[in-house]
Amino acid sequence: MKTRMIRINDEIARVTASVIRSELTDPRIGTVVSVLRAETTTDLKHCKIYVSVLGEDYQDTMDALNGATRFIRKRIADIINLRQTPELKFIFDDSIEHGMRMRQLIESVNATGGAVHGADIKTDS
Repeated sequence: MKTRMIRINDEIARVTASVIRSELTDPRIGTVVSVLRAETTTDLKHCKIYVSVLGEDYQDTMDALNGATRFIRKRIADIINLRQTPELKFIFDDSIEHGMRMRQLIESVNATGGAVHGADIKTDS
């Protein structure tokens, strides 16, 4: 990926996170929403914004974010000087939650001295 696109993606992600945190007032948006990354097409027409939402009901937050795309896009256009501001699509990314679950599993295995209960572990040796 070219350096220019990396900078554009980083800037869109930064501005989007700032707008979500400080300017959106929709009560459906959870308190812990993290913008993980943005992926913009090279023609700057479309941008996928990957977000992580901690909590049980992430669908309401995703609906609210996708409903606010026009407002967020306008704020991006006001702040970032681009020839064309891309259409936005928010995509849920559960990698942070997955990482937390994996860490809990590893910690539980370490706490039991490496024994895994209820599972047979096979090795190739």
